[in-house]
Amino acid sequence: MRRPAAHRHEPREMTMIVLLLYRTLADSLVPWVVTFATRMLARSLNMPELLVHSTGDYVVARVAALEHSIGRSLCLFRLARLLRAVWRGLR
Repeated sequence: MRRPAAHRHEPREMTMIVLLLYRTLADSLVPWVVTFATRMLARSLNMPELLVHSTGDYVVARVAALEHSIGRSLCLFRLARLLRAVWRGLR
């Protein structure tokens, strides 16, 4: 005996409902948690929140610049070219 068509899609519908609830919760909860964490950090460092934001932006920019400079010097293609040039120079 065949099952009705409505029962075949039940797990998928449940998954979609769960994903919708998760997204709704995450979309409303994440900004609140970030704001709360920033306020707590500002209070613990005895700094204004805006200064914490701008300091964080500065640190992110510096880390990104450092990673970019290190990443460029450690690029596999660049290292391979350098090793080939050194190898050719030794011959």
